[in-house]
Amino acid sequence: MKKNPQPVSLTIMGKDYKIACDPDEKNDLIDSAQELDKKMRKIRDSGRVSGADRIAVMAALNLAHELRVMKNQNAMLTQSLNESLANMSHKIENVLENPETR
Repeated sequence: MKKNPQPVSLTIMGKDYKIACDPDEKNDLIDSAQELDKKMRKIRDSGRVSGADRIAVMAALNLAHELRVMKNQNAMLTQSLNESLANMSHKIENVLENPETR
């Protein structure tokens, strides 16, 4: 069943935007817009960057950096989990193959 995108009204730094999204993604879109608004306002309020376009680029760079850090952390955790599972599997196989070592 195909979902019909619905318009969602968002406000980012005082400007209104209508974005179409699937109904089940609405809450995530609203949360994302609120996070972007918060980051953009923080950058604007720091006084180091002026102009909405420059503020938006700085916010996008900050969010992209956070995403990259999270992806790297996720990759390391996945690798560690896979190594632990392989080690545990190996130990289980050894016990099953050699029951007298229990």
